[in-house]
Amino acid sequence: MTGRIIPTIGGSMPMNAMETDAQKVLRMEADAILNLIPRVDGHFDAAVKLIMECPGRVVMTGMGKSGIIAHKISATLASTGTPSFYLHPAEGIHGDLGMVTGNDVVIALSNSGETGEVLNILPSLRRIGAKLIAMVGNPESTLAKNSDVVLNVGVEREACPLGLAPTSSTTAALAFGDALAMALMGKHHFTSKQFAVFHPGGSLGRRLLLTVGDIMHTGDENPVVKGTNTVTEALFVITDKGLGAVSVVDDEDHMIGLLTDGDIRRGLSKGIGFLNRPVTELMTKEPKFITKEKLAAEALHVMESHKPKPITVLPVLDAEKHVIGLLHMTDLVRQGVV
Repeated sequence: MTGRIIPTIGGSMPMNAMETDAQKVLRMEADAILNLIPRVDGHFDAAVKLIMECPGRVVMTGMGKSGIIAHKISATLASTGTPSFYLHPAEGIHGDLGMVTGNDVVIALSNSGETGEVLNILPSLRRIGAKLIAMVGNPESTLAKNSDVVLNVGVEREACPLGLAPTSSTTAALAFGDALAMALMGKHHFTSKQFAVFHPGGSLGRRLLLTVGDIMHTGDENPVVKGTNTVTEALFVITDKGLGAVSVVDDEDHMIGLLTDGDIRRGLSKGIGFLNRPVTELMTKEPKFITKEKLAAEALHVMESHKPKPITVLPVLDAEKHVIGLLHMTDLVRQGVV
């Protein structure tokens, strides 16, 4: 058992060298991000303005680790309302520059600002007429001097103990790219519904796109009884529909209450005489409800925020308070909203 530290009862675990080094890396990278905050200044504003006035797309480019960061920033931009794609600079000089137009803004990432592959596409970008934003660690570099806007994302040192592997610099560039994307998102007044359109897959899309009307039980699946029905008759309906509740309506199908299997169980503690009584004597009057055009996520909020404890069913009403459906918590679980 070498190299393993075992904590003692009542004491703290001694920190080994590996943990110390790992924490040092995290602190250095966190400091690199914090040092960027004062650089959200006029240069940042100019970059946002240039992109907002751009009739085309934002073209991200970078080589090596910077290219990976550029690819991620491009994906974030595209998913939050700013059309964007990634251009590999080495592929660019072999024909892919044809994807860039004079209406586009190019954001080039290079910590040194002297990356050969990126510099090689500068003349063509200028000839095409695209605007250029440099995201660099050296604002005096060739790339910076040939750009319309310069964003200084330089760091004091890399977290790599050798000072060689891109670590703090890539983290800083990624964070600054996120800040830029979120600023643009705000400028575009980008909404959660628009976000959902770009993310239709998975639970995220379901959470943002599904409405109550998409998943509620309606028609023959909607358990409804009249106020004149007995509790026993309502219990049969609850059992048949399997949703644990029944909406109670008047002769014109307006909601007057809700009866749940929990209400019936609590009633049984007082005897069985109530089973032949009208449901109006046991039901919950003025229960929580929702309309079909509301998002399923909002229905979840209504259920979970109910006091004194969460509820599992919601009647669905139309504008005239007619009962048109019933929504159960299991429906939200099944659709991945929960």
